[in-house]
Amino acid sequence: MINFGFIEFGFKDFLDILLVTFILYYSYRVMKESRSINVFVGILVFVVLWLLVSQVFEMRLLGSILDKVVSVGVIGFIVLFQSEIRRFLYSLGARQRMSPLLQFFKMKKSKKVDRKHIMPIVTACMNMAKEKVGALIIVERSLPLGDLVHAAGEIIDAEINQRLIENIFYKGAPLHDGAMIIADKRIKAAGCVLPVSHSQNIPKELGLRHRAGMGISEESDAIAIIVSEETGRVSVAINGEFHLRLSFEDLESILSKEMG
Repeated sequence: MINFGFIEFGFKDFLDILLVTFILYYSYRVMKESRSINVFVGILVFVVLWLLVSQVFEMRLLGSILDKVVSVGVIGFIVLFQSEIRRFLYSLGARQRMSPLLQFFKMKKSKKVDRKHIMPIVTACMNMAKEKVGALIIVERSLPLGDLVHAAGEIIDAEINQRLIENIFYKGAPLHDGAMIIADKRIKAAGCVLPVSHSQNIPKELGLRHRAGMGISEESDAIAIIVSEETGRVSVAINGEFHLRLSFEDLESILSKEMG
């Protein structure tokens, strides 16, 4: 412990400052990506003002009013930034390094995915790419996507089949605009509505399907396969990152690795 006159500075104080700095930096980065940086700055200014009034100047009346505002404001903050908070919590515990722990709590072993479950997806995506048929296929991994299936999607619960995938996304088909959810080696649903990413790092030439694919990859560990209707190119979004302009072999390699 170091003594600076009336102030004692120890390891706990250093750790305290380090953690607060990390939280502020991460909050700043998340708010910047979601275009809420002005709100973040406003909240930071209010917190500093509250600490000055309550702790430094000890203004009882104004301090008590700000205390009430803060207690209510926490609820408003959670409601306003629920997607950002969910993304933060996910990033703490749902990355690849935590997969063994997730599998332990789910009380089951990871099942190796056979090529017969991968090749229909790859072949269907490449056929749709040649015809410039837009598609968005989401492959569930550790985190369940049941809320997306039951919220707006149409339940299918069929085996993974190349022709079925192509028919669902065929231009003019009732479910071609939504996303297909694949889970437990089955096509669970189609026509699902996904959260859209507001990240400023997404190239402008990528459309709404890519933003939806990026959105679900940011909020879960799912694999998002996107076929562009404009260019016919195949892309994959995993853990908030794009893999663009994929060939048949590239897509097969990624799915074999990530689905296994």
